[in-house]
Parts: sequence; structure tokens; C-alpha cells
Amino acid sequence: MTILDVLSTHSTDEEYIADKMEPSWEEAPAIKGAFERFIGKVMELTGIIDGRNLDEGLLNRNGAGVVPYELLKPRSESGVTGMGVPNSISI
Repeated sequence: MTILDVLSTHSTDEEYIADKMEPSWEEAPAIKGAFERFIGKVMELTGIIDGRNLDEGLLNRNGAGVVPYELLKPRSESGVTGMGVPNSISI
């Protein structure tokens, strides 16, 4: 469990998917627009995951001792999942 925890914990300087736009992308309207659409899709995924976590019909997401799914949630609270999906992995 300790090894799993160490490998699953995100670095403090971790970069996350759809977290920030590269400065050079802001100069190109096509790239900036595509990135903004990508951020919209990422936030849509967050809503889907949250909705499924609240759906009481999904027995794998609800019940005694079942924690909400947040492993691949693009934005999450601090913990094993860090604060999102990292751009790289440590394994």
C-alpha cells in the first residue's frame, strides 16, 4: 500500500491536463479556440463523473464504505488524485 501511495501521489509542481494555456498558443486564434473547446469538454467530463457519483442506481458508486470515483476526474480535491489528471505519470 505504501508503494501504491507513493506512486499515486502527485508532485507539488505537477502540470495537469487543461490546466493552463501555453503562452505561444494565445497568439494563434485557431489554437486558442481549440484549447478553449478542449477545456469545455474536460469540464463536461467532470460533470459526468459527478453525476455518476451521485446516481444511487449505480451500486459500485454508492453504499457503505464506497468512496466517490475521482481517479481520472479532471478537477478534484487534494489527496491521492492530486488536483486533476497529470500530463505525465511516474510509473
